[in-house]
Amino acid sequence: MLQAPQTDVPSWTFLTNHAHVLIAIARDPEARQRDIAYAVGVTVGAVQRIISELEDDGYLSSERVGRRNRYQVNDSLSLRHPLEDQHTVSDLITSLDQ
Repeated sequence: MLQAPQTDVPSWTFLTNHAHVLIAIARDPEARQRDIAYAVGVTVGAVQRIISELEDDGYLSSERVGRRNRYQVNDSLSLRHPLEDQHTVSDLITSLDQ
């Protein structure tokens, strides 16, 4: 289960909301969009848009299981920015879960 967000969230962070959503899903593939939004600190609408963009570009897939979605992160894809494109999504997730 996802943890509650910090009450003292800084005004900026090193990772984007896309990375935060991807990490939250990697940690809990059956998380509800509402829970992801709460953990990341964005609206449910923002999470829906981010998930759609991640799915469109192949970083994420989902399947309907009952009334919920189960997500699958494609962690073999490279990160998108030229400064980090030699690393994969798996590298990012693994480095933050150590």
